[in-house]
Amino acid sequence: MQRIAIIGTTGSGKTTLAAEVSRILGSVPIELDALNWQPGWTLVPSDLFRHEVAKALDAPRWVTDGNYRSVRDLVWERADCLVWLDYPLSLIVTRLIRRTARRIRNSESCCNGNQESLRRAFSRESIILWALQTHGRLRREYPPLLRQFADQGKTVVIHRSPQETRAWLDEIRLALSTISS
Repeated sequence: MQRIAIIGTTGSGKTTLAAEVSRILGSVPIELDALNWQPGWTLVPSDLFRHEVAKALDAPRWVTDGNYRSVRDLVWERADCLVWLDYPLSLIVTRLIRRTARRIRNSESCCNGNQESLRRAFSRESIILWALQTHGRLRREYPPLLRQFADQGKTVVIHRSPQETRAWLDEIRLALSTISS
């Protein structure tokens, strides 16, 4: 596993997992949200976003996190492993509510200095609403796409719980310790 793409519904833990896998493997972390959002929650123009993603993917070893259809062809074509965090919607919504509340309370920023707000959390731009709208769609959309990916001889890993994800991380650590021994 040299080039790993981590996918899943908003709030499933993609960025956190990507950072951990990158740290363990010594790979470059590529946060697609950070390439897609400018300050003020302004979207980067599509052509520039694709260019920046393609440039980041030139690294020999990387881990991406994100579900952007507009760059899926770039990321998935170059990835040798896809990890889908297919967690239950109830877990994701609980995590998003906690994360959003923490970010608002602590004035934490994300994606190039952007900040969540109570107003935004209860608007049509709500990250929680986005998760509710996309969870089912991704569960329908991903299985055939992942089969095609696997048919190319690439690795597909599906985690249905955080416990499965932790066990997978432990397997990676163990494999690396065995190699370095």
